[in-house]
Amino acid sequence: MKTISIVVPCYNEEENVEVLYQAISSIFKKELPDYGYELIFIDNDSRDHTREKIRRLCSRDEGVKGIFNAKNFGQFNSPYYAMLQSTGDCTILMAADFQDPVEMIPRYVKEWEKGYRIVIGIKESSRENKLMYWLRSCYYKAIKKLSDVEQIEHFTGFGLYDARFIRVLRELDDPTPFLRGIVAELGFKRKEIPYDQPKRRAGKTSNNLYRLYDAAMLSITSYTKVGLRLATIFGSLCSFASMLVALVYLVLKLMYWDRFPAGMVPLLIGMFFLGSIQIFFIGLVGEYIMSMNARIMKRPLVIEEERINFTEEDMLLTAASVEDEDQR
Repeated sequence: MKTISIVVPCYNEEENVEVLYQAISSIFKKELPDYGYELIFIDNDSRDHTREKIRRLCSRDEGVKGIFNAKNFGQFNSPYYAMLQSTGDCTILMAADFQDPVEMIPRYVKEWEKGYRIVIGIKESSRENKLMYWLRSCYYKAIKKLSDVEQIEHFTGFGLYDARFIRVLRELDDPTPFLRGIVAELGFKRKEIPYDQPKRRAGKTSNNLYRLYDAAMLSITSYTKVGLRLATIFGSLCSFASMLVALVYLVLKLMYWDRFPAGMVPLLIGMFFLGSIQIFFIGLVGEYIMSMNARIMKRPLVIEEERINFTEEDMLLTAASVEDEDQR
Protein backbone atom coordinates (compact mmCIF):
# COMPACT_ATOMS: atom_id res chain seq x y z
CA MET A 1 0.00 0.00 0.00
CA LYS A 2 1.33 3.42 -0.96
CA THR A 3 1.52 6.09 1.71
CA ILE A 4 0.67 9.73 1.15
CA SER A 5 2.16 12.30 3.49
CA ILE A 6 0.12 15.41 4.23
CA VAL A 7 2.09 18.33 5.69
CA VAL A 8 0.12 21.05 7.47
CA PRO A 9 1.98 24.05 8.90
CA CYS A 10 0.17 25.66 11.85
CA TYR A 11 0.28 28.93 13.71
CA ASN A 12 -2.65 29.71 16.01
CA GLU A 13 -4.98 27.26 14.26
CA GLU A 14 -6.83 25.84 17.27
CA GLU A 15 -10.18 26.24 15.51
CA ASN A 16 -9.07 24.38 12.38
CA VAL A 17 -6.74 21.46 13.14
CA GLU A 18 -9.33 18.97 14.41
CA VAL A 19 -11.84 19.81 11.68
CA LEU A 20 -9.10 19.51 9.06
CA TYR A 21 -8.08 16.11 10.43
CA GLN A 22 -11.67 14.90 10.16
CA ALA A 23 -11.96 16.20 6.59
CA ILE A 24 -8.69 14.58 5.48
CA SER A 25 -9.39 11.23 7.14
CA SER A 26 -12.85 11.24 5.55
CA ILE A 27 -11.35 11.86 2.11
CA PHE A 28 -9.02 8.88 2.53
CA LYS A 29 -11.81 6.57 3.73
CA LYS A 30 -14.25 7.48 0.98
CA GLU A 31 -12.09 8.32 -2.05
CA LEU A 32 -8.62 6.92 -1.33
CA PRO A 33 -9.23 3.66 0.57
CA ASP A 34 -6.25 1.94 -1.08
CA TYR A 35 -3.75 4.46 0.32
CA GLY A 36 -2.32 4.95 3.76
CA TYR A 37 -1.68 8.43 5.10
CA GLU A 38 0.81 10.22 7.27
CA LEU A 39 -0.52 13.54 8.54
CA ILE A 40 2.24 15.84 9.83
CA PHE A 41 1.25 18.95 11.76
CA ILE A 42 4.19 21.31 12.34
CA ASP A 43 3.43 24.01 14.86
CA ASN A 44 5.39 27.25 14.55
CA ASP A 45 5.21 28.26 18.22
CA SER A 46 1.47 28.93 18.44
CA ARG A 47 0.16 31.12 21.26
CA ASP A 48 -3.24 29.44 21.53
CA HIS A 49 -4.30 25.81 22.17
CA THR A 50 -3.13 24.43 18.80
CA ARG A 51 -0.48 22.17 20.35
CA GLU A 52 -2.89 20.63 22.84
CA LYS A 53 -5.27 19.74 20.03
CA ILE A 54 -2.45 18.26 17.92
CA ARG A 55 -1.37 16.13 20.92
CA ARG A 56 -4.95 14.92 21.26
CA LEU A 57 -5.09 13.90 17.59
CA CYS A 58 -1.73 12.12 17.86
CA SER A 59 -2.94 10.11 20.85
CA ARG A 60 -6.04 8.98 18.92
CA ASP A 61 -4.38 8.19 15.58
CA GLU A 62 -0.84 6.94 15.10
CA GLY A 63 -0.97 8.21 11.52
CA VAL A 64 -0.98 11.76 12.87
CA LYS A 65 2.44 13.16 13.74
CA GLY A 66 3.41 16.40 15.41
CA ILE A 67 6.49 18.60 15.26
CA PHE A 68 6.65 21.50 17.70
CA ASN A 69 9.17 24.22 16.90
CA ALA A 70 11.18 25.79 19.71
CA LYS A 71 10.23 29.23 18.36
CA ASN A 72 8.66 30.79 15.29
CA PHE A 73 11.00 30.14 12.35
CA GLY A 74 8.98 31.97 9.71
CA GLN A 75 6.42 31.14 7.07
CA PHE A 76 8.87 29.44 4.67
CA ASN A 77 11.26 27.43 6.85
CA SER A 78 8.65 25.62 8.92
CA PRO A 79 6.60 23.94 6.14
CA TYR A 80 9.73 23.25 4.10
CA TYR A 81 11.35 21.51 7.09
CA ALA A 82 8.24 19.40 7.68
CA MET A 83 8.30 18.28 4.05
CA LEU A 84 11.86 17.02 4.60
CA GLN A 85 10.58 14.91 7.51
CA SER A 86 7.86 13.21 5.44
CA THR A 87 8.29 9.54 4.57
CA GLY A 88 5.43 8.88 2.14
CA ASP A 89 5.61 7.92 -1.52
CA CYS A 90 4.47 11.49 -2.15
CA THR A 91 3.92 14.57 0.01
CA ILE A 92 1.07 17.07 -0.12
CA LEU A 93 1.60 20.52 1.40
CA MET A 94 -1.54 22.39 2.39
CA ALA A 95 -2.67 25.16 4.74
CA ALA A 96 -4.59 24.52 7.94
CA ASP A 97 -7.21 27.21 7.33
CA PHE A 98 -9.11 25.39 4.52
CA GLN A 99 -8.03 27.92 1.88
CA ASP A 100 -6.37 24.90 0.26
CA PRO A 101 -9.42 22.68 -0.45
CA VAL A 102 -9.12 19.09 0.81
CA GLU A 103 -11.21 18.04 -2.21
CA MET A 104 -8.10 18.62 -4.33
CA ILE A 105 -6.23 15.73 -2.70
CA PRO A 106 -7.84 12.92 -4.80
CA ARG A 107 -7.31 14.99 -7.97
CA TYR A 108 -3.63 15.42 -7.11
CA VAL A 109 -3.21 11.71 -6.44
CA LYS A 110 -4.95 10.79 -9.72
CA GLU A 111 -2.52 12.94 -11.73
CA TRP A 112 0.43 11.62 -9.71
CA GLU A 113 -0.54 8.06 -10.60
CA LYS A 114 -0.50 9.10 -14.26
CA GLY A 115 3.22 9.83 -13.90
CA TYR A 116 3.49 13.47 -12.87
CA ARG A 117 6.09 13.93 -10.13
CA ILE A 118 4.71 17.34 -9.17
CA VAL A 119 1.02 18.32 -9.19
CA ILE A 120 0.23 21.85 -8.02
CA GLY A 121 -2.82 24.04 -7.57
CA ILE A 122 -3.09 27.39 -9.32
CA LYS A 123 -5.47 29.96 -7.87
CA GLU A 124 -7.88 30.87 -10.67
CA SER A 125 -9.83 33.15 -8.35
CA SER A 126 -9.98 33.94 -4.67
CA ARG A 127 -12.58 35.08 -2.17
CA GLU A 128 -9.97 37.11 -0.32
CA ASN A 129 -9.83 40.92 -0.51
CA LYS A 130 -10.11 41.88 -4.19
CA LEU A 131 -7.45 44.57 -3.88
CA MET A 132 -5.04 42.08 -2.32
CA TYR A 133 -5.70 39.55 -5.09
CA TRP A 134 -5.06 42.26 -7.71
CA LEU A 135 -1.80 43.29 -6.01
CA ARG A 136 -0.69 39.66 -5.92
CA SER A 137 -1.46 39.34 -9.63
CA CYS A 138 0.66 42.43 -10.38
CA TYR A 139 3.49 41.03 -8.27
CA TYR A 140 3.42 37.63 -10.01
CA LYS A 141 3.46 39.23 -13.46
CA ALA A 142 6.30 41.57 -12.50
CA ILE A 143 8.50 38.86 -10.97
CA LYS A 144 7.81 36.59 -13.94
CA LYS A 145 9.13 39.24 -16.34
CA LEU A 146 12.11 40.18 -14.20
CA SER A 147 13.32 36.67 -13.35
CA ASP A 148 15.66 34.55 -15.43
CA VAL A 149 13.88 31.49 -14.04
CA GLU A 150 10.29 30.69 -15.00
CA GLN A 151 7.95 31.76 -12.20
CA ILE A 152 4.51 30.23 -11.56
CA GLU A 153 1.67 32.72 -11.19
CA HIS A 154 -0.77 32.33 -8.28
CA PHE A 155 1.03 29.30 -6.87
CA THR A 156 1.20 29.24 -3.07
CA GLY A 157 3.02 25.93 -2.54
CA PHE A 158 -0.21 23.93 -2.28
CA GLY A 159 0.42 20.74 -4.22
CA LEU A 160 1.70 17.17 -4.37
CA TYR A 161 5.40 16.33 -4.55
CA ASP A 162 6.80 12.92 -5.37
CA ALA A 163 9.29 11.35 -2.94
CA ARG A 164 12.03 11.83 -5.56
CA PHE A 165 11.50 15.57 -5.48
CA ILE A 166 11.55 15.51 -1.67
CA ARG A 167 15.00 13.88 -1.94
CA VAL A 168 16.06 16.76 -4.20
CA LEU A 169 14.94 19.19 -1.49
CA ARG A 170 16.94 17.27 1.14
CA GLU A 171 20.07 17.46 -1.00
CA LEU A 172 19.56 21.13 -1.79
CA ASP A 173 20.64 22.27 1.69
CA ASP A 174 19.16 25.76 1.35
CA PRO A 175 18.92 27.68 4.67
CA THR A 176 16.51 30.23 3.15
CA PRO A 177 14.23 28.08 0.98
CA PHE A 178 11.59 29.59 -1.29
CA LEU A 179 9.58 26.54 -2.38
CA ARG A 180 7.65 28.31 -5.14
CA GLY A 181 10.87 29.29 -6.88
CA ILE A 182 12.51 25.90 -6.28
CA VAL A 183 9.58 24.09 -7.91
CA ALA A 184 9.84 26.38 -10.96
CA GLU A 185 13.62 26.10 -11.20
CA LEU A 186 14.44 22.53 -10.17
CA GLY A 187 11.16 20.65 -10.26
CA PHE A 188 10.24 17.72 -12.47
CA LYS A 189 7.57 17.87 -15.16
CA ARG A 190 4.46 19.11 -13.41
CA LYS A 191 0.70 19.21 -13.77
CA GLU A 192 -1.12 22.43 -12.89
CA ILE A 193 -4.73 22.25 -11.70
CA PRO A 194 -6.76 25.47 -11.36
CA TYR A 195 -8.97 25.96 -8.32
CA ASP A 196 -11.01 28.67 -6.61
CA GLN A 197 -9.56 29.66 -3.26
CA PRO A 198 -12.27 29.86 -0.56
CA LYS A 199 -12.24 32.14 2.45
CA ARG A 200 -10.37 31.20 5.58
CA ARG A 201 -12.62 28.90 7.64
CA ALA A 202 -11.79 30.32 11.08
CA GLY A 203 -9.14 32.28 12.92
CA LYS A 204 -7.08 35.23 11.78
CA THR A 205 -4.34 35.13 9.18
CA SER A 206 -0.80 35.76 10.43
CA ASN A 207 0.17 37.46 7.18
CA ASN A 208 0.76 41.19 7.41
CA LEU A 209 2.48 43.84 5.29
CA TYR A 210 5.90 42.95 6.66
CA ARG A 211 5.48 39.22 5.95
CA LEU A 212 4.27 39.93 2.43
CA TYR A 213 7.24 42.26 1.88
CA ASP A 214 9.58 39.57 3.23
CA ALA A 215 8.14 37.02 0.78
CA ALA A 216 8.42 39.44 -2.13
CA MET A 217 12.05 40.35 -1.34
CA LEU A 218 13.05 36.70 -0.88
CA SER A 219 11.69 35.97 -4.34
CA ILE A 220 13.37 39.02 -5.89
CA THR A 221 16.79 38.48 -4.29
CA SER A 222 16.75 34.72 -4.98
CA TYR A 223 15.57 34.70 -8.59
CA THR A 224 16.27 38.09 -10.18
CA LYS A 225 19.28 40.24 -10.98
CA VAL A 226 17.18 43.25 -11.86
CA GLY A 227 17.83 45.11 -8.60
CA LEU A 228 21.59 45.03 -8.95
CA ARG A 229 21.47 45.72 -12.69
CA LEU A 230 19.08 48.64 -12.17
CA ALA A 231 21.31 50.08 -9.46
CA THR A 232 24.36 49.85 -11.73
CA ILE A 233 22.69 51.30 -14.82
CA PHE A 234 20.75 54.04 -13.07
CA GLY A 235 23.74 54.93 -10.90
CA SER A 236 25.92 55.26 -14.00
CA LEU A 237 23.36 57.47 -15.75
CA CYS A 238 22.97 59.68 -12.69
CA SER A 239 26.73 59.98 -12.32
CA PHE A 240 27.11 61.00 -15.95
CA ALA A 241 24.25 63.48 -15.68
CA SER A 242 25.64 65.03 -12.48
CA MET A 243 29.10 65.39 -14.03
CA LEU A 244 27.57 67.03 -17.11
CA VAL A 245 25.51 69.43 -15.00
CA ALA A 246 28.56 70.26 -12.88
CA LEU A 247 30.63 70.97 -16.01
CA VAL A 248 27.93 73.16 -17.53
CA TYR A 249 27.50 75.02 -14.26
CA LEU A 250 31.26 75.62 -13.99
CA VAL A 251 31.43 77.05 -17.52
CA LEU A 252 28.43 79.31 -16.95
CA LYS A 253 29.79 80.44 -13.60
CA LEU A 254 33.11 81.40 -15.16
CA MET A 255 31.45 83.20 -18.05
CA TYR A 256 28.68 84.94 -16.13
CA TRP A 257 29.95 84.97 -12.57
CA ASP A 258 28.46 88.36 -11.78
CA ARG A 259 25.00 87.38 -13.09
CA PHE A 260 24.88 83.88 -11.59
CA PRO A 261 24.27 84.45 -7.84
CA ALA A 262 21.60 81.79 -7.22
CA GLY A 263 23.50 78.88 -8.63
CA MET A 264 23.53 76.90 -5.37
CA VAL A 265 19.77 76.29 -5.45
CA PRO A 266 19.71 73.85 -8.40
CA LEU A 267 22.87 72.20 -7.09
CA LEU A 268 21.28 71.58 -3.69
CA ILE A 269 18.14 70.19 -5.31
CA GLY A 270 20.27 67.91 -7.47
CA MET A 271 22.30 66.77 -4.44
CA PHE A 272 19.17 65.90 -2.46
CA PHE A 273 17.71 64.02 -5.44
CA LEU A 274 20.86 62.00 -6.11
CA GLY A 275 21.30 61.37 -2.38
CA SER A 276 17.80 59.88 -2.11
CA ILE A 277 18.46 57.69 -5.16
CA GLN A 278 21.69 56.45 -3.59
CA ILE A 279 19.96 55.61 -0.30
CA PHE A 280 17.26 53.66 -2.16
CA PHE A 281 19.75 51.55 -4.10
CA ILE A 282 21.99 51.02 -1.08
CA GLY A 283 18.94 49.57 0.67
CA LEU A 284 18.15 47.37 -2.34
CA VAL A 285 21.71 46.08 -2.55
CA GLY A 286 21.52 45.51 1.21
CA GLU A 287 18.57 43.15 0.63
CA TYR A 288 20.74 41.05 -1.68
CA ILE A 289 23.61 41.06 0.83
CA MET A 290 21.25 40.06 3.65
CA SER A 291 19.97 37.13 1.54
CA MET A 292 23.56 36.06 0.78
CA ASN A 293 24.50 36.38 4.45
CA ALA A 294 21.66 34.10 5.53
CA ARG A 295 22.81 31.46 3.07
CA ILE A 296 26.47 31.75 4.08
CA MET A 297 25.71 31.32 7.80
CA LYS A 298 23.84 28.05 7.06
CA ARG A 299 21.76 28.14 10.20
CA PRO A 300 19.31 25.25 10.70
CA LEU A 301 15.87 25.57 9.14
CA VAL A 302 14.10 24.74 12.39
CA ILE A 303 15.00 23.77 15.96
CA GLU A 304 12.54 21.21 17.30
CA GLU A 305 11.20 21.32 20.81
CA GLU A 306 9.23 18.09 20.54
CA ARG A 307 8.03 15.54 18.00
CA ILE A 308 5.26 12.98 18.43
CA ASN A 309 4.51 9.60 16.78
CA PHE A 310 7.69 9.49 14.68
CA THR A 311 9.10 5.96 14.50
CA GLU A 312 12.73 4.86 14.44
CA GLU A 313 12.50 4.43 10.66
CA ASP A 314 11.44 8.07 10.35
CA MET A 315 14.39 9.12 12.48
CA LEU A 316 16.77 7.00 10.40
CA LEU A 317 15.57 8.69 7.21
CA THR A 318 16.25 12.13 8.72
CA ALA A 319 19.62 10.99 10.05
CA ALA A 320 20.57 9.65 6.61
CA SER A 321 19.86 13.00 4.98
CA VAL A 322 21.94 14.79 7.64
CA GLU A 323 24.80 12.28 7.14
CA ASP A 324 24.75 12.90 3.39
CA GLU A 325 24.92 16.65 4.06
CA ASP A 326 27.93 16.20 6.39
CA GLN A 327 29.76 14.12 3.78
CA ARG A 328 29.30 16.91 1.23
